[in-house]
Amino acid sequence: MSDVLVVGLGAMGSATLLHLARSGVDVLGIDRYEPPHAYGSTHGESRITREAVGEGAMFVPLAMRSHVLWRELEQETGRPLLEQCGGLILARAGRASHMHERTHFFDSTIALARQFGIAHELLDAREVQSRYPQLDLRGDEAGYFEPGAGFLRPEACITAQLQLARASGAHIHTGEQVLAIRREGSRAIVETDRDVYSPGVIIVCAGPWLPGLLPAAVPCELTVRRQVLYWFEVANPADYSKERFPIFIWNWGGGLTDLFYGFPDMGTGVKVATEQLLETTTPETVARDVGASEIEAMYRTHLEGRLKGVGPRSVRAATCLYTCAPDARFLIDRLPDCPGVIVVSACSGHGFKHSAAIGEAVAKMAVTGATPDVLVPFQFTQ
Repeated sequence: MSDVLVVGLGAMGSATLLHLARSGVDVLGIDRYEPPHAYGSTHGESRITREAVGEGAMFVPLAMRSHVLWRELEQETGRPLLEQCGGLILARAGRASHMHERTHFFDSTIALARQFGIAHELLDAREVQSRYPQLDLRGDEAGYFEPGAGFLRPEACITAQLQLARASGAHIHTGEQVLAIRREGSRAIVETDRDVYSPGVIIVCAGPWLPGLLPAAVPCELTVRRQVLYWFEVANPADYSKERFPIFIWNWGGGLTDLFYGFPDMGTGVKVATEQLLETTTPETVARDVGASEIEAMYRTHLEGRLKGVGPRSVRAATCLYTCAPDARFLIDRLPDCPGVIVVSACSGHGFKHSAAIGEAVAKMAVTGATPDVLVPFQFTQ
């Protein structure tokens, strides 16, 4: 019987599994699918990463440490994981800038870059337009540019971590569904469609499946939301290549949903998305197909008149599930009523960039019994 069992092998689970295995722990990881897969939250070719994390100062050390770990993983595996093509954040002067339930995301990003000594530039609309003629600006925008920002390749990151975890002695069961996690006396039991396990520590990284698995309620309401990723056709793909175009987050208005974000063209069109905050779902009931009306609304609302040379034809679309806690915070802690269970969720739609460092810290938490300082802000009682 393994000392530690990790449930879910996406971004958080694969990183945690790797660091546990490297610590010499007898660890088993279980996933109901074959990761990396497209049923949860960690797929879709690219994920934004930035070190000046405008969502709050507690996230910055995780992002910075993760960049170090991604580069180490690249050296070990030979896989390209982190592309630092630069990151541009745009907001309208005198208006609110929303992102992940923050009202002044743009200003917070600048303040944190200054606080942590993160290299950046502040640009006016003229400077942004000169540097990136692909953008069609109104003229009252302010820009924040972070040269060390960029994107991660989520499928490659998960594959690399699982590869190294297995090489370090981790046991991995895929295609095995966890049916329940329950208490029996002082221990927690994991029941799957194949077996019953009774490890010393259970780490639940199950994302949107988490609320239905736990032996005790998380002392916080979790919400699962469907998000859509779109890839739109570009007239001249070279204009949007990673050599000429950054990742971006664009607050084009002051309203809660007046924003979208995107990536360079990696050969399949310009990828863009926005935040859907109203409708909730479950992994079992989510509509995974993307309709023509959704595609048209995304283009007409956000892209038209803003991204030059990007047409209305979507060459690809995919759905993604965000498991969110109030205030878009993370929840990483032991269950109060079942301390043998560590919960690693919710990550509220902005977790991937931090996942390498979170996995490292959660592994230490499981081995030592103490909560590392970087995880203290994400305890249930904070």
